[in-house]
Amino acid sequence: MIQLGAVFFGLGLLGRVARRAGISPIPLYLVGGLAFGHGGLVPLHGIEEFTHLASEIGVVLLLLLLGLEYSASELTTGLKKSWMAGVLDLVLNSAPGAIAALLLGWGPVGALAMAGVTYISSSGIVAKVLGDLGRLGNRETPVVLSVLVFEDLAMAVYLPVLTAVLAGVSFLGGLTSVGISLLAITVVLVVALKYGRFISAIVDSPDHEVFLLKLLGSALLVAGVASQLQVSAAVGAFLLGIAISGSTAENATRLLEPLRDLFAAMFFVVFGLNTDPRSIPPVLVIAVALAAVTTATKVFTGWWAARRQGIGKMGRMRAGAALVARGEFSIVIAGLAVASGQVSSELAALATAYVLLMAILGPIAAKYVEPIGEFFARRRQMA
Repeated sequence: MIQLGAVFFGLGLLGRVARRAGISPIPLYLVGGLAFGHGGLVPLHGIEEFTHLASEIGVVLLLLLLGLEYSASELTTGLKKSWMAGVLDLVLNSAPGAIAALLLGWGPVGALAMAGVTYISSSGIVAKVLGDLGRLGNRETPVVLSVLVFEDLAMAVYLPVLTAVLAGVSFLGGLTSVGISLLAITVVLVVALKYGRFISAIVDSPDHEVFLLKLLGSALLVAGVASQLQVSAAVGAFLLGIAISGSTAENATRLLEPLRDLFAAMFFVVFGLNTDPRSIPPVLVIAVALAAVTTATKVFTGWWAARRQGIGKMGRMRAGAALVARGEFSIVIAGLAVASGQVSSELAALATAYVLLMAILGPIAAKYVEPIGEFFARRRQMA
């Protein structure tokens, strides 16, 4: 009780510091975990079972609320509009991670994991930054969201593939896992498009207590079934979120946000707890190099996608900067890889250092891209 109380209270203090500094709390949660984990300042003992379960619930809630942000029609429309930008994003931003893993001698499995770590932007951080900066109504924002939608759908295929590879299943077993995932996505999208209102009616309730119990229960049930079918539990929760729509999705988001923040914070802490801080300095130079390269590739992705939609130069810069941040999904991928024992423990250290850098750099880039752009525009006019 004392240790858990100290952890939760400490997270609250770190969250307040992050809010004051205007950054995502994710880097501070990771640092907090590093400080009290293996090799940290004051290692914690006796709370491993609770923190492990809480972190798994955190992943489910993160992906459930991400799914609640999109309707099935928005997903299909966004995919049609953004597939070219999505493919460019996939190629440019997964390649640096895969190449780094191969150069470090982590093999094809490590390369597959690191490709995902450097590929996907943090939807949570991006959405929060756009809201905080008052850019939700900007012309380039639909472009940013379309790229994020493509990434989320790509994860629905990637995570089952990664899970199958990490489990060491056969090629046929891997194809079966991917096939089940694609079938589940197709079925959910069809059901959500045609019968979404019925699914929403099943979980909806005017009583907040009943509504919360049905929501959380259905999310954990779907995530558990998905996991048993060798499909990622996170993907199962994401698909459930898509199936819930309308006012039910809006009410669910408001009701679940505090729970998500609580358990997601524990997820990031647990990842930090399981990473020895002494393993970070040897990979810090690589993390900085990856951060520099993938910042440039994300900015180019957003610029190119916005340009195709006829958006001006400043809007293109804002779109590119908005996509820079990495966060929850990168840590989920690294956590799956390291927990399997199929990759080097150094991957966790590299992923932690990389996400720390990108989670800080992303909001800063989004906030200051306009002043920087205006500065260079004035320089060109003066020249």
